[in-house]
Amino acid sequence: MSDVELVVRSTRVVTPEGTRAASVSVSGGKIVAVAAHDAEVPAGARLEDFGDHVVLPGIVDTHVHVNDPGRTEWEGFYTATRAAAAGGITTLVDMPLNSLPPTTTTDNLRTKQDVARAKAHIDVGFWGGALPDNVKDLKPLHDAGVYGFKCFLSPSGVDEFPHLNGEQLAASMGEIAGFGGLLIVHAEDPGELDSAPHLSGPKYHDYLQTRPRISEDVAIKGLIDTAKRLNARVHILHLSSSDALPLIAAAKAEGVRLTVETCPHYLTLTAEEVPDGASEFKCCPPIREGANQDLLWQALADGTIDCIVTDHSPSTADLKTDDFATAWGGISGLQLSLAAIWTEAKKRGHTLDDVVRWMSARTSALVGLDQKGSIEAGRDADFAILAPEETFTVDAAELQHRNKVTAYAGKTLSGVVKSTWLRGTRIYADGEFTEPAGRLLERNN
Repeated sequence: MSDVELVVRSTRVVTPEGTRAASVSVSGGKIVAVAAHDAEVPAGARLEDFGDHVVLPGIVDTHVHVNDPGRTEWEGFYTATRAAAAGGITTLVDMPLNSLPPTTTTDNLRTKQDVARAKAHIDVGFWGGALPDNVKDLKPLHDAGVYGFKCFLSPSGVDEFPHLNGEQLAASMGEIAGFGGLLIVHAEDPGELDSAPHLSGPKYHDYLQTRPRISEDVAIKGLIDTAKRLNARVHILHLSSSDALPLIAAAKAEGVRLTVETCPHYLTLTAEEVPDGASEFKCCPPIREGANQDLLWQALADGTIDCIVTDHSPSTADLKTDDFATAWGGISGLQLSLAAIWTEAKKRGHTLDDVVRWMSARTSALVGLDQKGSIEAGRDADFAILAPEETFTVDAAELQHRNKVTAYAGKTLSGVVKSTWLRGTRIYADGEFTEPAGRLLERNN
């Protein structure tokens, strides 16, 4: 142990075996041992004793729209990764759309990587995109290291990323299954959306009718059927409809290779609380009613839903008009996701062990990030130091996101991130950041 450079100590360290008092030894950016709290500090090692603050594995967020290059007025790698670091997130995987160009060819991937390289405060990986006309590009993108492929079953909101019909979905899914890849799916059925009421204006109740639960349920049923037929590995993005949970549970029980995520806004915000014209709450699929939310929490507890990610989808403030029909649909959540989830989880009797499982261990496992997501020997020394009993009130002006728009403004949340560590180096502490030191990650399995 003579090469140990750093020992991180706390009375509360969240490990795969549970939360315990421990000392974590770090060498070369990796965890080399998790020992007793009072273990001797090796000669030459620096001790960081965090007292009773909780040491978590860094949060891994596999659903982030950074929008860089091309729409950097919406966000960008520099601000997105600063916000992430301030919220205890040490790894994110960037979505292929809302950037120009979208990540749908290897050339476009390299363009995005070149932009991200010098701006990333945390580690960053990339999703590819599956479009109607790029089946030929999927294997080269896989070989270039993307973590999987995103598609839409209904219009994406941007012209350069069209959705797939049933035949195109099967073609892309079959190609991806052929080389052992992962397809991740925005599952809303366009026919159900077209037949829903077409309402506009400032009332959230009207907007909710335009994106009914059945649009998710029908799309998910079709997706499960296709995945079963092709023996493909698929992941349902941002589930908001609790009505789809029995379908999902049955598919998993039958052995369909299916995983599911939901998001902090579906778990902590409700349709009943959205004020008229408050389109900072607009997202697709939408935030639904409180009773629906209760069922999503139950599904997390029983494993029907695997993980929690932000779906951070920012825009400029001017696109958040008071007409829910025309306002940009997306919620900015990177900096607040851990605190928002912890605040609600503890009310419902869950522990930080549960939060880590949903937001770090399982998200890492989803994309094969074996070096992330857990405090154990061999993993990267990525930590979030949390004061779970401390509270703060959200002031949008203090957020690191480029645009200070948030559905959480004015809310009091529990869980203050005191510092964030990436491979054994402190990258954020008490509002101060180091220079960008994140790495670009590529799938290696």
